[in-house]
This record gives sequence, C-alpha cells and structure tokens, in this order.
Amino acid sequence: MDYIEITKDNIENEHICCAISNNKDVQVASKKAWLVQQFDEGLVFLKSTERGKCFIEYIPAENAWNPINAPGYMYIDCLWVSGSFKGHGYSNDLLHRCIKDSKAKGKNGLCILSAEKKKPFLADPKYLKYKGFEVCDKADNGILLWHLPFDESAVKPTFKECAKHPHTDLDGFVLYYTSQCPFNAKYVPILEQTAKENGVKFTSIHIQTKEQAQNAPSPVTTYALFRDGKYLTNEQMNDKKFLKLL
Repeated sequence: MDYIEITKDNIENEHICCAISNNKDVQVASKKAWLVQQFDEGLVFLKSTERGKCFIEYIPAENAWNPINAPGYMYIDCLWVSGSFKGHGYSNDLLHRCIKDSKAKGKNGLCILSAEKKKPFLADPKYLKYKGFEVCDKADNGILLWHLPFDESAVKPTFKECAKHPHTDLDGFVLYYTSQCPFNAKYVPILEQTAKENGVKFTSIHIQTKEQAQNAPSPVTTYALFRDGKYLTNEQMNDKKFLKLL
C-alpha cells in the first residue's frame, strides 16, 4: 500500500477518505476547511493513495481539539481503516508511520481516546492494548484516555476536570460538535429541524476554536450529545436514530 500526506498544496485535489468525493458537498467542504486551519498547528493527515477509509490524522497534543493535558505528546484524532482495507495490516502501517514521525519530532509518546468497549467513531480498545497502549485516565462517562509512551519517565496525559466529569447546565438536548467530523455539516441541521418539528428542546453548540474545544464539557468534542445535563453519546445521528432515541 502506498500512502500520501494531505497538505494545503494538494488538499483540493485529494479525496479525504471519510466523506463522499464531491468537493462541492457541504460535508467535504466543511472537513477540508477545518483541516486547512489545522495544518499550521502541526496536524498530519496521512491516507492511502487508493480511495476509501484508510487514514490516520494526528496533531501535537497541545493543539488538539480535546480537553486534555498532554504536553510533549502527539494526539491521534482518528485512525480509521474499514471496508475492503481491513485485515491487511494497514492500521499497523499508519500507526508505525505516526510513531516514527512523532519520535523524529521529539515527542514523549502518543495519546488517543477510546472506551472500555468499542464505540462508534472511537479507536478499538483491544487494538490499542495489542499495540502497547495503556489507559492513563478515565472520564465519568466511560471514555478512556490511552497513551503509548516513548519515554517511561514522561508525565502521563490526563483529562482536564471539565472532561473528567461530563455535564452541562443547559436543559433539553444539547449537542456539542466540531467540523472535524464531516458528517456534522449534513446531519446536525437535520437533527435541529427534526427536534423543531417534534417540539423538542434542542440546542446545538458548534465548537469553532481550539480554546473552546480544550474547555468543552466532554472528552469527545467531535460530537457529544447531552440530555438535561447528562451525557448520552458520541455517535452521530440521522433523523431516524434521533426519533428512536426520543
């Protein structure tokens, strides 16, 4: 498998793997605009040259859009290999390249989010354990912070207090989300309309800066749905799933 790094110079002509290929689609445009902003912050987006879901996205933890304390670490936003790409060792390839690059940049190690059991849009904890990652912190909603240290003397990453105890004081359904996930550009408006049509109180909060993300009330910032202050899920929803939840 050959891989290519997405940069400002080639992003307009490259497929970004986890959304449809039409650059005019709102999902693709939203994700690419977010990526362009993050490249100056050290973000690396490495993907297969073949079209499909086979990529890794990582950034210096100080610039990650998550409420964590992990100075000197590299944070993996997403490692996604699915469909026909599964079972060929491509996850190992991508992770190895991330490790090699991070060591070359003098990082203390890697960190990533997962859960006690596999959840949609989060890394598989069994895979992380297999690759030598260890749990270094846990939030009340079961989201785990894992790390793979290069230097055993390095301080372990932790969640900030706002993420360790996920909660919001707002009533009704409250959704915190970013443009890191392209699907939000399409489905958040659908949820807003569905809630309105069914007389459901629904507040969506679009996190648009690193500072906002690093002080969010949830360890997962790409998509965090609450109801009456209580955290519900990180799984993106369409109108049918939301109506079922109601």
